Order: sequence, then C-alpha cells, then structure tokens
Amino acid sequence: MASIWVDADACPVVIKEVLFRAANRTQTMTTLVANQFIKIPPSKFIKTIQVEKGFDIADNEIVRRAQAGDLVITSDIPLADEVISKEALALSPRGEMFTKENIKSRLNIRDFMDTLRSSGIQTGGPAALSQADRQQFANCLDRWLATNQN
Repeated sequence: MASIWVDADACPVVIKEVLFRAANRTQTMTTLVANQFIKIPPSKFIKTIQVEKGFDIADNEIVRRAQAGDLVITSDIPLADEVISKEALALSPRGEMFTKENIKSRLNIRDFMDTLRSSGIQTGGPAALSQADRQQFANCLDRWLATNQN
C-alpha cells in the first residue's frame, strides 16, 4: 500500500488533523518529516522523522524516501516537482493536486514571484487557509485514499 509523506514544518495544524483521522480510518502509513518536534497522536499508522535544521533537509529526506504511488503533502513547489519525477503524487494543503501536466507552470510562476520579491516588489503572502481549501484538501485526500486501498 502507498504511504503518505508530509512536509510538516509548514503544514497547517488543521490539515495535519485531517491526515491523522484519515491515516487511522484507512490504516495508511503517514509520516511527518520536519526539522522540529511535531506532536502526533498515538497511532501505529502515524510517525515522525525529525531531521536536522537546514535548508531543504526535510525536503531531501522526503524525496529520498518517497516511492512511486506515494502521496506527498506539501506547498513547496520544487519538492512537489522532485517527488513527481519519482512517480509519487503531490497535494498542497489547499487541495491542489500537482501533476506532471501542471508542475512546470507552477514552478515558472513561483520563480517569477521570487524574481519580483528580490527586485523589491511586495507580492504579499498566500491568503489564509479557508474552509473551502480545507474541504478541497479533504476531498482530494479521500479520492487518493479510495484508489490506493488494498
């Protein structure tokens, strides 16, 4: 059975809670990778891997461990691109499924926004996670779980 990997340092608590419920309900191994302590409920289906602090250390650990067919929860576009190249799937906490078809355009947008920010233009951050975002995430997760059950 495929596993779920979570880029946990930046994953919203409400999304982690959805993942915890889903992991237990479907008995899907879910691993949170972070460079800090992450509190998880007691479960044989949920675990954490704490990596050392540093740029992309957690991302690199996820890329190293993710397998084809696994689901990676991340809002990090370069990480999504790397796991997609390994035939894993990537889902943002807002419920956007990153695919081979859309990841390159998402990378281009990200790079463009980085260029704007580095030239001093204020671009603002992402909007707060809405109830619609949470629902979209839960729906995408449920669809993935339904197709990846033994």
